[in-house]
Parts: sequence; C-alpha cells; structure tokens
Amino acid sequence: MIARSCVAACLLCGSFAGAARAESGIASIYAYDGGKTASGERSNPRALTAAHRTLPFGSTVKVTNKNNGRVVYVRINDRGPFTRGRIIDLTPAAAHLLGFNGLASVTVSSM
Repeated sequence: MIARSCVAACLLCGSFAGAARAESGIASIYAYDGGKTASGERSNPRALTAAHRTLPFGSTVKVTNKNNGRVVYVRINDRGPFTRGRIIDLTPAAAHLLGFNGLASVTVSSM
C-alpha cells in the first residue's frame, strides 16, 4: 500500500515537473509590419512576440541569449521558423533586448 502511494506521488510530481520545457538552438529575427500572424493578430515589430512551430498561441516563453546571458519574455503569436535549424523567430524589439542582430544561440523555456 505504501509502495503504491509512493509510486503515485512520484508520477504526479513527475507530470508537474515535465510541464516546463526548455530547448536550445538558433533564434532569428523576423518582421513584417502590419501583416496578419497565424494567430490572426496584426504583426508589430515593436512588440515582444515570437513565432514557434508548436507552442500554443498566447503562451509566454523565456528566451535567454547564451552568448551574453540577457533574457526576454515573449508571447507566442505566430508559427515558424520554417528554416531548418532554427527554433524561434523573434521580433526586432525582442532581439534588441537580447543584444543581437541576425542570428543568436538561445535557450527557450516555456512557462
């Protein structure tokens, strides 16, 4: 009985611990002012938003620049990137706060 309770507790804790997910890879900058994003909202290069292939629209993620340690929190409102090897597309405003122009090595952590 005690063993069963311990197993159930471990499984329950494991499911909560697995809720946060992190991935590392290359981030790029994208901006098309005024067009519609995949979520249906109007794009804004000055907003702290991003495109990700699988994360739900409206979710907030923490993006950390591996080269300088800078962090920014962005909201997912679009799909992409569609270039192989990239994990997230950031608006110019988010990239500026992370201190890069072009491509950067980042870690993306979902909340």
